Amino acid sequence: MSDNPTGNPMAAQSTEVLPGQGRLSHAPADHPPVKRAKIGVLLANLGTPDNYDYWSMRRYLNEFLSDKRVIDYPSWKWQPLLQLIILTKRPFTSGANYKLIWNKEKNESPLMTITKAQTAAIAAGLAEKYGADVMVDFCMRYGNPSTESKVKAMVKAGCEKILFFPLYPHYAGATSATANDQFFRALMKEVRQPAARTVAEYFDNPLYIDALAKSVETAYAKLDRKPDLLVASYHGMPKRYLMSGDPYHCQCAKTTRLLRERLGWEKGAIDTTFQSVFGPEEWLKPYTVEHVAELAKRGVKHIAVIAPAFSADCIETLEEINGEIRESFEHAGGEAFTYIPCLNDDTAHVDALVSIISENLAGWV
Repeated sequence: MSDNPTGNPMAAQSTEVLPGQGRLSHAPADHPPVKRAKIGVLLANLGTPDNYDYWSMRRYLNEFLSDKRVIDYPSWKWQPLLQLIILTKRPFTSGANYKLIWNKEKNESPLMTITKAQTAAIAAGLAEKYGADVMVDFCMRYGNPSTESKVKAMVKAGCEKILFFPLYPHYAGATSATANDQFFRALMKEVRQPAARTVAEYFDNPLYIDALAKSVETAYAKLDRKPDLLVASYHGMPKRYLMSGDPYHCQCAKTTRLLRERLGWEKGAIDTTFQSVFGPEEWLKPYTVEHVAELAKRGVKHIAVIAPAFSADCIETLEEINGEIRESFEHAGGEAFTYIPCLNDDTAHVDALVSIISENLAGWV
């Protein structure tokens, strides 16, 4: 009896790939090259401009602010305002802010530098567990390297399965969801689509909470005096997103509670606030920039600020928190302001991310 009942001349061919030859064993000589099967882990962050000059900033801001997940106003109303007014002025101010924090040695933003370091550390951790069959890389939702380019590279390298990991501890439509959207759009362009999984938010993961707590303990150990209050400043969003069902606000509140409990502090020792307000409508409150000024006026003279929603330091932490928000506190009479850096490529953070990735690779490796 024939072992090829379909009559398809390719059906009886072995799927074993010959080492180093890139072709199937017993396959016809003209068969397309086949890569050794791998699993891809693609990390995703928000994004960064290529430089802080006007046109680099305009391209980046145009992509960012044209995303319907970020600004959901009707295009007929929003795009004329964006193209004719906002993008004629904002690239200059945003560029000036990026210039203040730019990594001039490597000619890239701090977010790019940190994301590269995170990727290298995570790749090393996964290599210890799984060897060379897991490929690790990163992409940006906005700017470069694009999600599409990295998906294409992974497929070309032989990744038949891709785990996509948005590096946002908390879910939000404007962060996790838009990153996933872009990943799925990239998959739509592949002839041979890999199997795909996405990693869910990890705002209450014990290892993540422990890493946050250790960063607070490390920062406080370096101070002569313990701050009167810790402010957990999260990226903001319009309040109506919460009312529409976005879980971000609730997840932020839970992270603050879990962090406080892990530190062994009493209720009221950590305030939850929101930053980066944009546009005229009401956003999640209290606003960090206003709240720290009110604290100073009430006699709270020494505070520390942490940004749990950011996996890596970026413009919103290095310039906004350590610049604008610090100034707001000091101008209102505050005396000591301590910014606690994001977890970045800290060992405890990397270990947490490797653990989360390993859990999500279950059944694949």
